[in-house]
Amino acid sequence: MDKSDLAFWMTVVGTACWGACFGWMQRISNEQKTLLDQLREQGKRIEKLSRIEHDLIKEVHPQVGEIKEGMDEMMAVVKETSENNPGSDKKKKT
Repeated sequence: MDKSDLAFWMTVVGTACWGACFGWMQRISNEQKTLLDQLREQGKRIEKLSRIEHDLIKEVHPQVGEIKEGMDEMMAVVKETSENNPGSDKKKKT
């Protein structure tokens, strides 16, 4: 095999490698595009859920203070009741 035959076959191998690399990069590019589309859709779903959660929190937030006040009142009533009737909570042992 002389130098011109070697150069020809190296050119053929190089061209074949270029074609294989081009196909491989095309495949990777398509997979990346699919992944980016999925991430974009996921981002939209997360954004939608975040808006819904924000709206729910906005509805509940003013009620939190009212609930806390109600709990304080209930705790005071229970404490007052237990102080007035200390033996009514416990069962007598026989």
